Amino acid sequence: MSGNKWLWLFLLTVGLGACSPKVQPPAPVVKTETEKKPEIIKDTTKPVAQPPAKTSVVSLILPFALNNLNTGYSSAGLAQANIAIDFYQGFKLGLDSLTSYGYNYELHVFDSQGQTSQSHALAYNSQIRVSDLIVGPIFPEDMKAFASVLPSQRNPIVSPLSAAEPSTIKNQNLITVTPPLQYHAVASAKYATGKIGAKRIFILNSGYSADKEYTNYFKRAVDSLTRKGVQFTELTVSKGNLTAILPKLSATGQNVFFIPATNQQFLLVTLKALDDLSLKYPVTVFGHPNWEKFTFLKADQLQRLKTHITNSDRINYKAVATVTFMKAYRKKYQAEPSEYAIKGFDQAMYFGKLLAGNTTVRMEIEKTGYTGIHNKFKFKWLPGLGWVNTSVDVLTYANYELKRVE
Repeated sequence: MSGNKWLWLFLLTVGLGACSPKVQPPAPVVKTETEKKPEIIKDTTKPVAQPPAKTSVVSLILPFALNNLNTGYSSAGLAQANIAIDFYQGFKLGLDSLTSYGYNYELHVFDSQGQTSQSHALAYNSQIRVSDLIVGPIFPEDMKAFASVLPSQRNPIVSPLSAAEPSTIKNQNLITVTPPLQYHAVASAKYATGKIGAKRIFILNSGYSADKEYTNYFKRAVDSLTRKGVQFTELTVSKGNLTAILPKLSATGQNVFFIPATNQQFLLVTLKALDDLSLKYPVTVFGHPNWEKFTFLKADQLQRLKTHITNSDRINYKAVATVTFMKAYRKKYQAEPSEYAIKGFDQAMYFGKLLAGNTTVRMEIEKTGYTGIHNKFKFKWLPGLGWVNTSVDVLTYANYELKRVE
């Protein structure tokens, strides 16, 4: 953890107090002539014509684990604390930016300590319960424990980072910001059957049980979109042997392959076999969204295979909004923003503006989309499970880089 982050932990400790898990809102600050104004980033979307005078109360629940300051952090605990600090800093910068329009916020910060029991206990906190918006906890098990206490909570509970299926949490007021895996499968299925027009799809499995969930989502999506008009040929591939599917390949039309695997050795061998196959047959590959993070995959090979990968949080570092944010963040925190800081900023800008309106977040969330620096939001209501972000892009390789195609 950098010295800058240790400083923030120290400041949070002072704010939280030795026994309290929350940061009390600061007292009003009297500005002087020499005082610097808070760093703000102008919202480019049209603001509410006359910002209401109300103050929106936001509770932020993050795993700072300040109880470990004296005893020391484990490597896992330190990683969690870094995420917490980065997200908090980005979120705070977002709210500060919105105050330039006259919106008012009261931000309360609570420490989940990275423990499920503490998250469960915080659900009984009266200050959290009356908040206009609750953001966190960030880990699936912590959110389950927290949300289980609040089945009839009137105000929204945002799951800011986890891609866990809402069905595993089962709270009608939950807002899942990160699209779960099934929406990646839907995006791949739409592109494969719509843009490419696949009539047969080859599914290459590694044999590991982890592949099954993504495969099932994909097959259901394809069947739903085509009314079961697409044939599937499934093969568990051993040592890159694709001989069994050769009779079914087309020499002229695109042969679409869906590969749900994430195992390194399997992918290296199987993609090499497909690369050899592509010398004789047209090949298009759809892979797992995690492939984008794998440094062992070769961009030139993936490009030859016309590989498509889905993504829900990609940053355009050349965009004006990104450059403006980066400068403001560096100036305020003397640090480079991580992806969690950017996610925090995007969510503060989106939910902060919804809170500032004359209606409730519940009424506006489905009607209001958002394109942020890191994320795009397009929420869908699921009865009994809350709202889920369904915005997923399809990327493919061009000039050895991933480019958005849809």
